[in-house]
Amino acid sequence: MAVPKQKQSHSRTTKRRSQHKLSAPTYNSCPQCHTPRRPHRVCPNCGTYGGKTIVAPDHGHDHDH
Repeated sequence: MAVPKQKQSHSRTTKRRSQHKLSAPTYNSCPQCHTPRRPHRVCPNCGTYGGKTIVAPDHGHDHDH
């Protein structure tokens, strides 16, 4: 069975682990309003998905007060 002859240095370990970082989320433009949105999700700006209005567009107004 193969066993390492020497301890792996901290530098070498952290160089290997540097590849474990998270990637940035993907954004596509909405076909209706052309604002950036995540793929396969309802557009937060116009509320459409697949050419249909799914939810009423939320423009950040607070209607409760």
